[in-house]
Amino acid sequence: MPSSHVLFIDNPANGERLAERPIDDAAAVAAKAMRARAAQPAWATTPLAERRAVIARFRAGVEGELDELAHTLTAEVGKPIRQARNELHAFLGRVDFFLEAVGRATAEETVWNEGGMRERITHDALGLVANISAWNYPWFVGGNVFVPALLTGNAVLYKPSEYATLTGLHIGRLLHAAGVPPDTFAVLVGGGATGAALLDQAVDGVFFTGSVATGMRIAATVGPRLARLQLELGGKDPTYVCDDADPRAAAESLADGAMYNTGQSCCSVERIYVHERVHDAFVAAFVGAVRGFAIGDPERDDTYIGPLARAAQLDVLERQVADAVARGARLACGGHRIPKRGNWFEPTVLTHVDHTMEVMRDESFGPIIGIQKVGSDEEAVRLMNDTRYGLTAGVYTPDGGRAERLLARVRAGSVYWNCCDRVSPRLPWTGMGDSGVGVTLSTYGIQAFTRLRAWHLRSA
Repeated sequence: MPSSHVLFIDNPANGERLAERPIDDAAAVAAKAMRARAAQPAWATTPLAERRAVIARFRAGVEGELDELAHTLTAEVGKPIRQARNELHAFLGRVDFFLEAVGRATAEETVWNEGGMRERITHDALGLVANISAWNYPWFVGGNVFVPALLTGNAVLYKPSEYATLTGLHIGRLLHAAGVPPDTFAVLVGGGATGAALLDQAVDGVFFTGSVATGMRIAATVGPRLARLQLELGGKDPTYVCDDADPRAAAESLADGAMYNTGQSCCSVERIYVHERVHDAFVAAFVGAVRGFAIGDPERDDTYIGPLARAAQLDVLERQVADAVARGARLACGGHRIPKRGNWFEPTVLTHVDHTMEVMRDESFGPIIGIQKVGSDEEAVRLMNDTRYGLTAGVYTPDGGRAERLLARVRAGSVYWNCCDRVSPRLPWTGMGDSGVGVTLSTYGIQAFTRLRAWHLRSA
Protein backbone atom coordinates (compact mmCIF):
# COMPACT_ATOMS: atom_id res chain seq x y z
CA MET A 1 0.00 0.00 0.00
CA PRO A 2 1.22 3.54 -0.68
CA SER A 3 2.62 5.99 1.83
CA SER A 4 2.53 9.69 0.98
CA HIS A 5 5.75 9.48 -1.05
CA VAL A 6 6.57 5.83 -1.77
CA LEU A 7 4.47 3.01 -3.20
CA PHE A 8 5.22 -0.35 -1.59
CA ILE A 9 4.61 -3.27 -3.94
CA ASP A 10 4.01 -6.63 -2.25
CA ASN A 11 3.49 -10.16 -3.52
CA PRO A 12 -0.12 -11.20 -2.70
CA ALA A 13 0.85 -14.88 -2.60
CA ASN A 14 3.22 -14.51 0.35
CA GLY A 15 3.27 -10.87 1.46
CA GLU A 16 6.92 -10.37 0.49
CA ARG A 17 8.03 -6.89 -0.58
CA LEU A 18 8.77 -6.82 -4.31
CA ALA A 19 9.72 -3.19 -4.85
CA GLU A 20 9.28 0.43 -3.80
CA ARG A 21 8.60 3.21 -6.29
CA PRO A 22 8.27 6.97 -5.80
CA ILE A 23 4.71 8.23 -6.07
CA ASP A 24 3.76 10.92 -8.57
CA ASP A 25 2.30 13.72 -6.46
CA ALA A 26 0.05 16.48 -7.76
CA ALA A 27 2.97 18.59 -8.96
CA ALA A 28 4.55 15.68 -10.83
CA VAL A 29 1.23 14.78 -12.46
CA ALA A 30 0.67 18.38 -13.56
CA ALA A 31 4.17 18.57 -15.04
CA LYS A 32 3.72 15.34 -17.00
CA ALA A 33 0.33 16.54 -18.24
CA MET A 34 1.81 19.83 -19.44
CA ARG A 35 4.59 18.04 -21.33
CA ALA A 36 2.16 15.53 -22.82
CA ARG A 37 -0.14 18.30 -24.02
CA ALA A 38 2.80 20.03 -25.69
CA ALA A 39 4.03 16.79 -27.29
CA GLN A 40 0.67 15.64 -28.68
CA PRO A 41 0.42 17.80 -31.86
CA ALA A 42 3.71 16.46 -33.25
CA TRP A 43 2.61 12.88 -32.59
CA ALA A 44 -0.77 13.54 -34.24
CA THR A 45 0.90 14.88 -37.39
CA THR A 46 3.20 11.85 -37.59
CA PRO A 47 1.90 9.78 -40.51
CA LEU A 48 -0.27 6.82 -39.52
CA ALA A 49 2.16 4.44 -41.22
CA GLU A 50 4.91 5.61 -38.86
CA ARG A 51 2.70 5.36 -35.77
CA ARG A 52 1.74 1.84 -36.83
CA ALA A 53 5.43 0.96 -37.24
CA VAL A 54 6.15 2.19 -33.71
CA ILE A 55 3.35 0.07 -32.22
CA ALA A 56 4.52 -2.93 -34.27
CA ARG A 57 7.97 -2.51 -32.70
CA PHE A 58 6.32 -2.31 -29.28
CA ARG A 59 4.52 -5.56 -30.04
CA ALA A 60 7.83 -7.19 -30.96
CA GLY A 61 9.33 -5.93 -27.71
CA VAL A 62 6.53 -7.48 -25.67
CA GLU A 63 6.88 -10.76 -27.53
CA GLY A 64 10.63 -10.76 -26.96
CA GLU A 65 10.26 -10.37 -23.19
CA LEU A 66 7.04 -12.31 -22.79
CA ASP A 67 8.18 -14.76 -20.15
CA GLU A 68 9.82 -12.10 -17.99
CA LEU A 69 6.72 -9.90 -18.27
CA ALA A 70 4.50 -12.84 -17.31
CA HIS A 71 6.55 -13.47 -14.16
CA THR A 72 6.28 -9.80 -13.20
CA LEU A 73 2.51 -10.00 -13.62
CA THR A 74 2.32 -13.16 -11.52
CA ALA A 75 4.49 -11.70 -8.78
CA GLU A 76 2.55 -8.47 -8.31
CA VAL A 77 -1.07 -9.56 -8.84
CA GLY A 78 -0.93 -13.31 -8.09
CA LYS A 79 -2.20 -14.43 -11.50
CA PRO A 80 -1.12 -18.06 -12.08
CA ILE A 81 1.83 -18.09 -14.48
CA ARG A 82 0.08 -20.00 -17.26
CA GLN A 83 -2.76 -17.51 -17.16
CA ALA A 84 -0.28 -14.62 -17.16
CA ARG A 85 1.32 -16.02 -20.30
CA ASN A 86 -2.14 -16.50 -21.81
CA GLU A 87 -2.94 -12.82 -21.23
CA LEU A 88 0.26 -11.69 -22.91
CA HIS A 89 -0.15 -14.01 -25.90
CA ALA A 90 -3.71 -12.82 -26.38
CA PHE A 91 -2.60 -9.20 -25.97
CA LEU A 92 -0.36 -9.64 -29.01
CA GLY A 93 -3.46 -10.66 -30.97
CA ARG A 94 -5.28 -7.54 -29.83
CA VAL A 95 -2.39 -5.37 -30.97
CA ASP A 96 -2.52 -7.13 -34.34
CA PHE A 97 -6.22 -6.26 -34.62
CA PHE A 98 -5.63 -2.59 -33.81
CA LEU A 99 -2.77 -2.39 -36.30
CA GLU A 100 -4.94 -3.93 -39.02
CA ALA A 101 -8.15 -2.05 -38.25
CA VAL A 102 -7.01 1.49 -37.44
CA GLY A 103 -6.68 2.51 -41.08
CA ARG A 104 -10.20 1.52 -42.10
CA ALA A 105 -11.72 2.70 -38.81
CA THR A 106 -10.37 6.22 -39.29
CA ALA A 107 -10.36 6.45 -43.09
CA GLU A 108 -11.57 9.64 -44.72
CA GLU A 109 -15.07 9.18 -46.15
CA THR A 110 -16.75 11.14 -48.93
CA VAL A 111 -20.51 10.92 -48.41
CA TRP A 112 -21.72 13.35 -51.13
CA ASN A 113 -20.21 14.67 -54.35
CA GLU A 114 -22.71 16.34 -56.69
CA GLY A 115 -23.26 19.73 -58.29
CA GLY A 116 -19.91 21.07 -57.21
CA MET A 117 -20.56 20.28 -53.54
CA ARG A 118 -18.48 17.61 -51.81
CA GLU A 119 -19.17 16.40 -48.25
CA ARG A 120 -16.44 14.59 -46.36
CA ILE A 121 -15.89 13.09 -42.90
CA THR A 122 -12.47 12.85 -41.26
CA HIS A 123 -11.22 11.74 -37.85
CA ASP A 124 -9.03 13.93 -35.63
CA ALA A 125 -7.28 12.78 -32.45
CA LEU A 126 -9.05 13.63 -29.20
CA GLY A 127 -5.84 15.17 -27.85
CA LEU A 128 -4.73 14.26 -24.33
CA VAL A 129 -6.17 11.02 -22.93
CA ALA A 130 -6.19 9.96 -19.27
CA ASN A 131 -6.09 6.17 -18.93
CA ILE A 132 -6.77 4.90 -15.38
CA SER A 133 -6.34 1.16 -15.72
CA ALA A 134 -7.05 -2.01 -13.75
CA TRP A 135 -4.87 -4.64 -12.11
CA ASN A 136 -6.72 -7.84 -12.98
CA TYR A 137 -5.86 -7.79 -16.70
CA PRO A 138 -3.42 -4.88 -17.01
CA TRP A 139 -2.22 -5.77 -20.51
CA PHE A 140 -5.77 -6.29 -21.81
CA VAL A 141 -7.51 -3.42 -20.02
CA GLY A 142 -4.73 -0.89 -20.49
CA GLY A 143 -4.02 -2.00 -24.05
CA ASN A 144 -7.65 -1.58 -25.03
CA VAL A 145 -7.06 2.14 -24.43
CA PHE A 146 -3.44 3.13 -24.93
CA VAL A 147 -2.83 1.16 -28.13
CA PRO A 148 -5.71 2.67 -30.17
CA ALA A 149 -5.20 6.04 -28.46
CA LEU A 150 -1.59 6.20 -29.62
CA LEU A 151 -2.40 4.85 -33.08
CA THR A 152 -4.97 7.61 -33.60
CA GLY A 153 -2.54 10.36 -32.61
CA ASN A 154 -3.30 11.01 -28.95
CA ALA A 155 -0.93 11.57 -26.05
CA VAL A 156 -1.64 9.33 -23.05
CA LEU A 157 -1.28 9.81 -19.31
CA TYR A 158 -1.33 6.21 -18.12
CA LYS A 159 -2.00 5.43 -14.47
CA PRO A 160 -1.78 1.69 -13.90
CA SER A 161 -3.45 0.30 -10.82
CA GLU A 162 -1.19 0.53 -7.80
CA TYR A 163 -1.47 -3.29 -7.70
CA ALA A 164 0.05 -3.59 -11.21
CA THR A 165 2.61 -0.80 -11.13
CA LEU A 166 5.61 -2.83 -12.26
CA THR A 167 3.69 -4.05 -15.30
CA GLY A 168 2.70 -0.45 -16.07
CA LEU A 169 6.32 0.67 -15.91
CA HIS A 170 7.31 -2.16 -18.26
CA ILE A 171 4.62 -0.99 -20.70
CA GLY A 172 6.03 2.55 -20.64
CA ARG A 173 9.60 1.33 -21.08
CA LEU A 174 8.71 -0.84 -24.07
CA LEU A 175 6.64 1.88 -25.75
CA HIS A 176 9.46 4.39 -25.39
CA ALA A 177 12.01 1.89 -26.68
CA ALA A 178 9.77 1.32 -29.71
CA GLY A 179 9.74 5.02 -30.56
CA VAL A 180 6.83 6.61 -28.70
CA PRO A 181 8.23 9.94 -27.43
CA PRO A 182 8.58 9.87 -23.62
CA ASP A 183 6.27 12.84 -23.12
CA THR A 184 3.63 11.37 -25.44
CA PHE A 185 3.13 8.37 -23.15
CA ALA A 186 3.72 9.06 -19.47
CA VAL A 187 3.26 6.52 -16.68
CA LEU A 188 1.89 7.88 -13.38
CA VAL A 189 2.74 5.88 -10.25
CA GLY A 190 0.44 5.93 -7.25
CA GLY A 191 -2.98 5.20 -5.82
CA GLY A 192 -6.12 7.23 -5.38
CA ALA A 193 -4.39 10.56 -4.76
CA THR A 194 -2.45 10.25 -8.00
CA GLY A 195 -5.64 9.37 -9.86
CA ALA A 196 -7.39 12.40 -8.35
CA ALA A 197 -4.51 14.63 -9.43
CA LEU A 198 -4.82 13.23 -12.94
CA LEU A 199 -8.50 14.15 -13.05
CA ASP A 200 -7.56 17.72 -12.15
CA GLN A 201 -5.73 18.05 -15.47
CA ALA A 202 -7.33 19.51 -18.60
CA VAL A 203 -7.60 16.20 -20.43
CA ASP A 204 -9.77 15.58 -23.50
CA GLY A 205 -10.89 12.11 -22.49
CA VAL A 206 -10.95 9.89 -19.39
CA PHE A 207 -10.93 6.12 -19.86
CA PHE A 208 -11.35 4.26 -16.57
CA THR A 209 -11.81 0.65 -15.48
CA GLY A 210 -12.71 -0.09 -11.88
CA SER A 211 -15.44 0.12 -9.26
CA VAL A 212 -18.86 1.70 -9.64
CA ALA A 213 -18.22 4.07 -6.73
CA THR A 214 -15.00 5.39 -8.24
CA GLY A 215 -16.57 5.59 -11.68
CA MET A 216 -19.39 7.73 -10.34
CA ARG A 217 -16.92 10.08 -8.67
CA ILE A 218 -15.01 10.37 -11.95
CA ALA A 219 -18.22 11.12 -13.85
CA ALA A 220 -19.14 13.84 -11.34
CA THR A 221 -15.68 15.38 -11.66
CA VAL A 222 -15.25 15.17 -15.42
CA GLY A 223 -18.86 15.57 -16.55
CA PRO A 224 -19.06 19.36 -16.20
CA ARG A 225 -16.02 19.72 -18.49
CA LEU A 226 -17.77 17.77 -21.27
CA ALA A 227 -14.69 15.62 -21.87
CA ARG A 228 -15.03 12.22 -23.52
CA LEU A 229 -15.80 9.66 -20.81
CA GLN A 230 -15.52 5.87 -20.90
CA LEU A 231 -16.25 3.90 -17.73
CA GLU A 232 -16.00 0.11 -17.46
CA LEU A 233 -17.39 -0.64 -14.02
CA GLY A 234 -17.84 -4.37 -13.71
CA GLY A 235 -20.77 -6.75 -13.65
CA LYS A 236 -22.76 -9.46 -11.94
CA ASP A 237 -22.72 -11.68 -14.99
CA PRO A 238 -25.50 -14.33 -15.21
CA THR A 239 -25.77 -17.54 -17.19
CA TYR A 240 -28.79 -19.79 -17.69
CA VAL A 241 -28.45 -23.55 -18.25
CA CYS A 242 -31.57 -24.75 -20.07
CA ASP A 243 -33.33 -28.07 -19.53
CA ASP A 244 -31.98 -29.46 -22.83
CA ALA A 245 -28.34 -28.61 -22.11
CA ASP A 246 -25.68 -31.23 -21.41
CA PRO A 247 -25.19 -30.60 -17.66
CA ARG A 248 -21.64 -31.91 -17.52
CA ALA A 249 -20.39 -29.98 -20.54
CA ALA A 250 -22.08 -26.79 -19.28
CA ALA A 251 -20.67 -27.30 -15.79
CA GLU A 252 -17.10 -27.74 -17.00
CA SER A 253 -17.33 -24.64 -19.17
CA LEU A 254 -18.94 -22.49 -16.49
CA ALA A 255 -16.61 -23.64 -13.71
CA ASP A 256 -13.75 -22.25 -15.77
CA GLY A 257 -15.77 -19.11 -16.54
CA ALA A 258 -16.41 -18.52 -12.85
CA MET A 259 -12.99 -19.39 -11.42
CA TYR A 260 -10.43 -18.39 -14.08
CA ASN A 261 -8.06 -15.72 -12.78
CA THR A 262 -9.40 -16.69 -9.34
CA GLY A 263 -12.72 -15.13 -10.33
CA GLN A 264 -11.19 -11.66 -10.59
CA SER A 265 -12.70 -10.47 -13.84
CA CYS A 266 -15.53 -8.10 -14.68
CA CYS A 267 -16.90 -10.74 -17.06
CA SER A 268 -16.41 -13.76 -14.79
CA VAL A 269 -19.60 -15.78 -14.42
CA GLU A 270 -21.06 -14.65 -11.07
CA ARG A 271 -24.62 -16.05 -11.10
CA ILE A 272 -25.83 -19.35 -12.57
CA TYR A 273 -29.49 -20.30 -13.07
CA VAL A 274 -30.14 -23.95 -13.85
CA HIS A 275 -33.40 -25.49 -14.99
CA GLU A 276 -34.77 -27.86 -12.37
CA ARG A 277 -34.64 -30.84 -14.75
CA VAL A 278 -30.84 -30.74 -14.97
CA HIS A 279 -30.05 -28.86 -11.76
CA ASP A 280 -28.77 -31.71 -9.59
CA ALA A 281 -26.62 -33.24 -12.33
CA PHE A 282 -25.20 -29.80 -13.14
CA VAL A 283 -24.33 -29.02 -9.52
CA ALA A 284 -22.61 -32.38 -9.04
CA ALA A 285 -20.51 -31.89 -12.18
CA PHE A 286 -19.77 -28.24 -11.34
CA VAL A 287 -18.57 -29.03 -7.82
CA GLY A 288 -16.47 -31.87 -9.18
CA ALA A 289 -14.80 -29.55 -11.67
CA VAL A 290 -14.11 -26.91 -9.02
CA ARG A 291 -12.66 -29.44 -6.60
CA GLY A 292 -10.26 -30.46 -9.36
CA PHE A 293 -8.71 -27.00 -9.72
CA ALA A 294 -5.15 -26.92 -8.38
CA ILE A 295 -4.62 -24.26 -5.69
CA GLY A 296 -1.11 -23.15 -4.87
CA ASP A 297 2.03 -21.26 -5.78
CA PRO A 298 1.11 -19.09 -8.79
CA GLU A 299 4.61 -19.56 -10.20
CA ARG A 300 3.89 -23.27 -10.78
CA ASP A 301 2.66 -24.25 -14.24
CA ASP A 302 -0.01 -26.57 -12.82
CA THR A 303 -1.61 -23.95 -10.53
CA TYR A 304 -5.09 -22.83 -11.53
CA ILE A 305 -6.27 -20.91 -8.43
CA GLY A 306 -3.90 -18.29 -7.04
CA PRO A 307 -4.22 -15.65 -4.33
CA LEU A 308 -6.48 -12.63 -4.47
CA ALA A 309 -4.64 -9.52 -5.53
CA ARG A 310 -6.16 -7.41 -2.73
CA ALA A 311 -6.39 -8.48 0.90
CA ALA A 312 -9.52 -6.38 1.43
CA GLN A 313 -11.50 -8.65 -0.90
CA LEU A 314 -11.19 -11.52 1.57
CA ASP A 315 -13.58 -9.67 3.88
CA VAL A 316 -16.06 -9.17 1.03
CA LEU A 317 -16.11 -12.89 0.22
CA GLU A 318 -16.43 -13.91 3.85
CA ARG A 319 -19.34 -11.51 4.29
CA GLN A 320 -21.12 -12.83 1.20
CA VAL A 321 -20.76 -16.43 2.35
CA ALA A 322 -21.98 -15.64 5.88
CA ASP A 323 -24.95 -13.67 4.56
CA ALA A 324 -25.94 -16.44 2.14
CA VAL A 325 -25.68 -19.23 4.71
CA ALA A 326 -27.63 -17.18 7.24
CA ARG A 327 -30.43 -16.81 4.67
CA GLY A 328 -30.61 -20.50 3.86
CA ALA A 329 -27.91 -21.18 1.25
CA ARG A 330 -25.87 -24.37 1.39
CA LEU A 331 -22.12 -24.59 0.96
CA ALA A 332 -21.37 -27.22 -1.66
CA CYS A 333 -17.64 -26.56 -1.29
CA GLY A 334 -15.23 -23.96 0.02
CA GLY A 335 -16.41 -20.90 1.91
CA HIS A 336 -13.33 -20.01 3.97
CA ARG A 337 -9.97 -18.28 3.87
CA ILE A 338 -7.05 -20.60 3.31
CA PRO A 339 -4.93 -20.31 6.48
CA LYS A 340 -1.53 -19.37 5.14
CA ARG A 341 0.46 -16.24 4.43
CA GLY A 342 -0.98 -14.16 1.60
CA ASN A 343 -4.48 -13.46 0.30
CA TRP A 344 -6.03 -16.90 -0.16
CA PHE A 345 -9.68 -17.98 -0.35
CA GLU A 346 -11.15 -21.38 -1.17
CA PRO A 347 -13.06 -21.82 -4.44
CA THR A 348 -16.63 -21.62 -3.18
CA VAL A 349 -19.94 -22.94 -4.53
CA LEU A 350 -23.26 -21.98 -2.92
CA THR A 351 -26.58 -23.63 -3.77
CA HIS A 352 -30.15 -22.94 -2.62
CA VAL A 353 -29.46 -19.25 -3.17
CA ASP A 354 -31.89 -16.46 -4.01
CA HIS A 355 -31.86 -12.73 -4.67
CA THR A 356 -32.20 -11.75 -1.02
CA MET A 357 -28.53 -12.72 -0.70
CA GLU A 358 -25.57 -10.42 -1.35
CA VAL A 359 -23.79 -13.11 -3.36
CA MET A 360 -26.53 -12.90 -6.02
CA ARG A 361 -26.72 -9.08 -6.06
CA ASP A 362 -23.29 -7.58 -5.40
CA GLU A 363 -20.13 -8.10 -7.41
CA SER A 364 -17.93 -10.76 -5.78
CA PHE A 365 -14.67 -10.50 -7.75
CA GLY A 366 -13.35 -13.71 -6.30
CA PRO A 367 -13.62 -17.51 -6.54
CA ILE A 368 -17.24 -17.75 -5.44
CA ILE A 369 -20.47 -18.60 -7.28
CA GLY A 370 -24.15 -18.96 -6.46
CA ILE A 371 -26.26 -21.55 -8.33
CA GLN A 372 -30.05 -21.07 -8.29
CA LYS A 373 -32.67 -23.57 -9.48
CA VAL A 374 -35.35 -22.23 -11.84
CA GLY A 375 -38.49 -23.75 -13.29
CA SER A 376 -38.76 -22.03 -16.66
CA ASP A 377 -37.13 -19.80 -19.26
CA GLU A 378 -39.35 -16.94 -18.09
CA GLU A 379 -38.11 -17.22 -14.54
CA ALA A 380 -34.51 -17.38 -15.72
CA VAL A 381 -34.79 -14.23 -17.83
CA ARG A 382 -36.52 -12.35 -15.02
CA LEU A 383 -33.75 -13.25 -12.58
CA MET A 384 -30.96 -12.53 -15.06
CA ASN A 385 -32.36 -9.02 -15.50
CA ASP A 386 -32.82 -8.49 -11.76
CA THR A 387 -29.57 -6.54 -11.37
CA ARG A 388 -28.24 -3.02 -11.64
CA TYR A 389 -25.44 -4.30 -13.88
CA GLY A 390 -25.54 -5.19 -17.58
CA LEU A 391 -22.15 -6.37 -18.83
CA THR A 392 -22.41 -9.98 -20.04
CA ALA A 393 -24.93 -12.83 -19.99
CA GLY A 394 -25.04 -16.35 -21.40
CA VAL A 395 -27.31 -19.27 -22.25
CA TYR A 396 -26.42 -22.96 -22.58
CA THR A 397 -28.66 -25.01 -24.86
CA PRO A 398 -28.18 -27.00 -28.09
CA ASP A 399 -31.00 -24.91 -29.63
CA GLY A 400 -29.46 -21.80 -31.20
CA GLY A 401 -32.82 -20.20 -31.93
CA ARG A 402 -33.91 -20.60 -28.31
CA ALA A 403 -30.63 -19.10 -27.11
CA GLU A 404 -30.93 -16.05 -29.36
CA ARG A 405 -34.53 -15.43 -28.34
CA LEU A 406 -33.59 -15.54 -24.67
CA LEU A 407 -30.43 -13.47 -25.01
CA ALA A 408 -32.29 -10.77 -26.96
CA ARG A 409 -34.39 -10.18 -23.83
CA VAL A 410 -31.44 -9.89 -21.43
CA ARG A 411 -29.95 -6.47 -20.64
CA ALA A 412 -26.26 -6.97 -21.40
CA GLY A 413 -23.64 -5.46 -23.66
CA SER A 414 -22.18 -8.87 -24.58
CA VAL A 415 -24.09 -12.15 -24.81
CA TYR A 416 -22.85 -15.73 -25.12
CA TRP A 417 -24.31 -18.95 -26.45
CA ASN A 418 -22.60 -22.08 -25.06
CA CYS A 419 -19.53 -20.08 -24.00
CA CYS A 420 -18.61 -17.48 -21.38
CA ASP A 421 -15.93 -15.15 -20.02
CA ARG A 422 -14.78 -14.33 -23.54
CA VAL A 423 -13.69 -11.00 -25.08
CA SER A 424 -12.91 -10.47 -28.76
CA PRO A 425 -11.05 -7.41 -30.14
CA ARG A 426 -13.38 -7.53 -33.16
CA LEU A 427 -16.50 -6.92 -31.04
CA PRO A 428 -17.38 -3.80 -29.01
CA TRP A 429 -16.93 -4.04 -25.25
CA THR A 430 -19.67 -2.05 -23.57
CA GLY A 431 -22.26 -2.33 -20.82
CA MET A 432 -25.58 -1.13 -19.45
CA GLY A 433 -26.60 0.31 -16.09
CA ASP A 434 -23.86 0.21 -13.46
CA SER A 435 -21.58 -1.63 -15.87
CA GLY A 436 -20.66 1.74 -17.28
CA VAL A 437 -20.74 3.96 -20.35
CA GLY A 438 -18.78 4.15 -23.58
CA VAL A 439 -17.03 1.52 -25.67
CA THR A 440 -13.63 -0.04 -26.21
CA LEU A 441 -12.48 -2.65 -28.75
CA SER A 442 -13.76 -3.15 -32.31
CA THR A 443 -13.61 -0.36 -34.88
CA TYR A 444 -16.09 1.55 -32.69
CA GLY A 445 -13.59 1.44 -29.84
CA ILE A 446 -10.87 2.82 -32.10
CA GLN A 447 -13.14 5.66 -33.20
CA ALA A 448 -13.78 6.51 -29.53
CA PHE A 449 -10.33 8.14 -29.50
CA THR A 450 -11.18 10.49 -32.36
CA ARG A 451 -13.38 13.50 -33.05
CA LEU A 452 -15.40 13.66 -36.24
CA ARG A 453 -14.85 16.62 -38.53
CA ALA A 454 -17.48 17.45 -41.17
CA TRP A 455 -16.22 19.07 -44.39
CA HIS A 456 -18.50 21.11 -46.73
CA LEU A 457 -16.46 21.75 -49.90
CA ARG A 458 -17.87 23.75 -52.78
CA SER A 459 -15.73 24.06 -55.90
CA ALA A 460 -15.39 27.57 -57.33
